[in-house]
Parts: sequence; structure tokens; C-alpha cells
Amino acid sequence: MRAIGLMSGTSLDGVDAAWIQTDGEAVQATGRALTLPYDAGLRADLRRLLDLAPTLAPDDALLADVTVRLTARHAEAVAALGVAADIIGFHGQTILHRPAARRTWQIGDAAALAAQTGLPVAHDFRSADVAAGGEGAPLVPVFHQALAAGLPRPLAVLNIGGVANVTFLGAHGALLACDTGPGNGPLDDWCQRHTGVAFDRDGALAAAGHADAAVLARLLAHPYFARPAPKSLDRLDFSRALAASGVERLSPADGAATLAAFTAAAVAATVLPEAPLHWLVCGGGRHNPAIMAGLRARLAAPVDPVEAVGWDGDALEAQCFGLLAVRVARFLPLSFPGTTGVAHPLPGGRIALP
Repeated sequence: MRAIGLMSGTSLDGVDAAWIQTDGEAVQATGRALTLPYDAGLRADLRRLLDLAPTLAPDDALLADVTVRLTARHAEAVAALGVAADIIGFHGQTILHRPAARRTWQIGDAAALAAQTGLPVAHDFRSADVAAGGEGAPLVPVFHQALAAGLPRPLAVLNIGGVANVTFLGAHGALLACDTGPGNGPLDDWCQRHTGVAFDRDGALAAAGHADAAVLARLLAHPYFARPAPKSLDRLDFSRALAASGVERLSPADGAATLAAFTAAAVAATVLPEAPLHWLVCGGGRHNPAIMAGLRARLAAPVDPVEAVGWDGDALEAQCFGLLAVRVARFLPLSFPGTTGVAHPLPGGRIALP
């Protein structure tokens, strides 16, 4: 099938769209991809919803307005891509992720998107897994496994968005995954507060500072890091720990350096069954030299952006949801015991028809 995958990640920066041809198990071809940024108003409103989500009513006026605007931006991304497809994979925007409470919430109107594009829309990828006791995240491992079919193993594929997650592909076929800890989220929020810019462009702010060892140690003492995988995070899960860490007493540059170091140190603290031969990094974090330098200093194996093996790191998650859309259509599993902790491989998702 020809699929268009759409992804709006925890960095809240825009919608990625990518075309992929797949049977849901192997990748036959990839094609055009693009990113449509969110305007400042939509991004700010999405960030507000993250704070409001735990107590947000389903009929909240802001929620309704943002859902319409978010869905329209996704429809614009499909139109801008300008390619023929059989199905759309629409992740929506996560505003709350609480798997321990059997709750995960992605906003976006799949029926409206189907009507606006004239295509079937696979959506609601996480709910079935969470309802069955799984973590609901990450969902990319089955796609990483398909892409990496010919690469030497053991291999680690690290995605650094607002939250960071790793897929571990073992030498003997093991497929394991978990969220490693914060990705760009805390650093993005820090930069927005202290510089008025939504992210640390080229890692310049972090590069100008020095990581505070005491603050970093307090952050790494968070109980999340003692939990075994599979495990997953909400974008704001570390907010209280960050507030109590003392990071706010640091200068803008030192705070940025500390948060970049925290992302890398959290990855290094993640226990994997075997030492990877190679770490491949995708997501926006691979564009931050401070984060990449931190990873290379802390990990024993080579660390490279996924472009080193010919993948498009900016399109990867959108391509993933194209593949997952086909898996929904074919009733193939989206999650597995080693990726979300669910008891057995589990299909999921729903399809909205135009």
C-alpha cells in the first residue's frame, strides 16, 4: 500500500509528513517528505494544553479550537505533499500520557481529516495497548526493525524528540524499547523562557555554558531511571524534578548545558541486554551538537545520525506512522512485550473513512 504518515511530536514544532510504500512488514520504497511548522500561536496553545490536560474537560473551548487548527494543519501537510496514497496514518498530538492510570490522550479529528483529504485515516494507535496494560509507547520499534533489516546487530536506534526513546535490535532477533528520559523538551522550554527562542539552535546556548554536576546528579536520581524497561514518559514527567533540582538558579547558558547533558546521561543510564555495535540517532536532537557530543562522550560505541546509513532522520517518525497505518489496515500487531510491556503482540488503531 501507498501510505502518508503524519507525526506531530512532543517538541510541538510542527507536523512531519512522509510517503512510504509498504505491506506493513517491509519497506518497499520511501518518497517525498516535508515539515510544516506550527505558527507561534498554535504552538503556544498546544503547550498550554500540556499543563491543562490532567484536569481538562473534553468540551473545553480551547481544546476544541486547537483540535480544529491542528487537524487543518495536518490536512495542509497532506495537500503540500502532493502524492497519491491509499491511506493516511495520523498520530495526532499527545497532550497527556499516563499509562499507569490506563490513560493516553492524542488530540486531532481523524474523521475531519478523512473528509478533508478524501482518504481513509488510521488513528488512535496507542489506546488499545494502554488499555491492555502496556506503556503505549514507543511505537516506532517495529518500523526501525523493518528499516534495519540488513544492518549489523546489536544496534540501537535513538530518537530524540521532546522525549527520547531507544529501540534495541539484538544480535539474535530481540526487539526491545523504552523511553530513555527527557529529549529536547526541557531544553526547548528553557530556551523559550530565557531567550524567547523555541529551541537551542545549533546547540549554541548549551555550548556557551558548563553543565552543573550537582544539578545533573539530582536529576539522574529520579526514580524513573531505576525502573526496568519497557517504560514510557509524558513530556512533563520531569517537571517537578527539574523545579527541585536547582537548575533555575543557573545562568541561561549553564542551564542549557546541564539539560543537554541530562538528555545524554539518561541515554547512557539505560540498561540494554547487549552493548550495541552502533548508535543511530534520529529526531531533532541529532541537530544539537551539545547533545551529540554528550552521547559520544558517554557511550562506548560509535554514535551517528541516521543519515550515516541512508535514512532520513527528519522523516523517520512520519514514515513510521505510514507503516503503522498499513499494519492497522492489515490487523498486524503495533506493540510487543519487549517494546511496551503488553502481555502479547497486540494490534491497535482505528480507521476513519472519508
